[in-house]
Amino acid sequence: MTESARKGPGAGLRWTSLRLRLVVVFALVALTAAVSASGIAYWLNREAVLTRTQDSALNDFRQEMQNRAASLPLRPTEEELRRTAEEMSSNGVGYGVVLLAERAEGKPIVGVSDPDRFTLEDVPQSLRAAVDKQHEVDDSNPYPYHLFWQRTTRGQTPYLVGGTRIAGGGPTGYMFKSLEPERQDLNSLAWSLGIATLLALLGSALLAQAAATTVLKPVHRLGEAARRLGEGELDTRLQVSGTDELAELSRTFNAAAESLQKKVADMSAREESSRRFVADMSHELRTPMTALTAVTEVLEEEQDGLDPMIAPAVALVVSETRRLNTLVENLMEVTRFDAGTARLVLDDVDVADQVTACIDTRAWLDAVELDAERGIVARLDPRRLDVILANLIGNALKHGGSPVRVAVRTEGDDLFIEVRDHGPGIPEDVLPHVFDRFYKASASRPRSEGSGLGLSIAMENALIHGGDITAANSPDGDGAVFVLRLPRDASQTVDPQEQQQKGGGHEGA
Repeated sequence: MTESARKGPGAGLRWTSLRLRLVVVFALVALTAAVSASGIAYWLNREAVLTRTQDSALNDFRQEMQNRAASLPLRPTEEELRRTAEEMSSNGVGYGVVLLAERAEGKPIVGVSDPDRFTLEDVPQSLRAAVDKQHEVDDSNPYPYHLFWQRTTRGQTPYLVGGTRIAGGGPTGYMFKSLEPERQDLNSLAWSLGIATLLALLGSALLAQAAATTVLKPVHRLGEAARRLGEGELDTRLQVSGTDELAELSRTFNAAAESLQKKVADMSAREESSRRFVADMSHELRTPMTALTAVTEVLEEEQDGLDPMIAPAVALVVSETRRLNTLVENLMEVTRFDAGTARLVLDDVDVADQVTACIDTRAWLDAVELDAERGIVARLDPRRLDVILANLIGNALKHGGSPVRVAVRTEGDDLFIEVRDHGPGIPEDVLPHVFDRFYKASASRPRSEGSGLGLSIAMENALIHGGDITAANSPDGDGAVFVLRLPRDASQTVDPQEQQQKGGGHEGA
């Protein structure tokens, strides 16, 4: 048997599902951790890069305003403003400069370092208003004008715009620096962090696979051991190592398996002892029963000439002796089934003839209606089929109502024999137990004088053929219906070694 077949349907799916859940959980945890770490790292680096760039540019711009713009005359010319702006932007920091002053009262002039790059229109109005606002000078604020900055974009390019004003009527200056190099650096950082996150995710998946293998291997071994234990291999044990929860579970399994093996062994020993006792008792009873049967036959023949006072007692003895003989024979048959020594002796049987012979032998012709086509041939054990029919028809006659109808039909490779009576039917609480040994529904069937083994033996004989018997009440509420199903060729259900041994003799019924 292959490993996949031994696991059973759905086992691989469950194993894969548990492994998948472990991998998904590991991946989600790793992804969350990696994304969080990457996000925090990106944000911290972004702020550090931008802060360092803008501080450097703004400090340099402030210094240039103090060194160069403050040295301009109060009323500079446009050329002086332009030249100063060009000198301020040529210091290597890489920003454009716009200087704003007045050549006369109310006559503003503008000096631009690079008109194609930066003009006064590029300065946000909110920044211009903040730069032009004069603050009150006190101990906590020694300067009337402050340096303000703002990040903005033009097109897809980010820029830093800063501005301040020289106190005492000096010019106002604005700087305009591109942050494109910093954005490219941050994009490269983002790609690096994304690749690192992906690698972390892949690493977590591999780690989850390893962890799942470590966790699931003992679970799989435990499942295999439980399956073998369920199949009857009671000596199955797990090798235990370690002190973790799985090791404790394995120890618990071993203890449970050992206890189960002991209990099953005890039960098997008791059952074997009971079977042996019944078999021995049946064999021991057979010899005296033979003698009793001979005596009762003599008494029965002389019954007409006996004293009328003794005749009823003799009739009772004869009846009970026959019943006891039947019980002994049934017990012997049961012990054969329990011991596994019951064998089929197969022959080609005309089913209609077999049913007729069963009814005729027991003088039931007047009480049984037969609906069977001749020519239906099945390969069965005729003696065991006779036992089944005798029990089913006799049960219907005893507990049901006449007429009892027996119908034979075939469906495919199966033979069906239906026995229907016209009695009160079987109570619903009795139906599940009709084939149990020694079960007699005496309350509902007070006329029952059987041993309670007839239907059980009938079922055992059907099962050994590879068939079964079902019991139910007629849908119209008129009696009970027993349906016997047998394969038309029972040789296909019999072990070849059993067929070789079938000549070993017939068991008594």
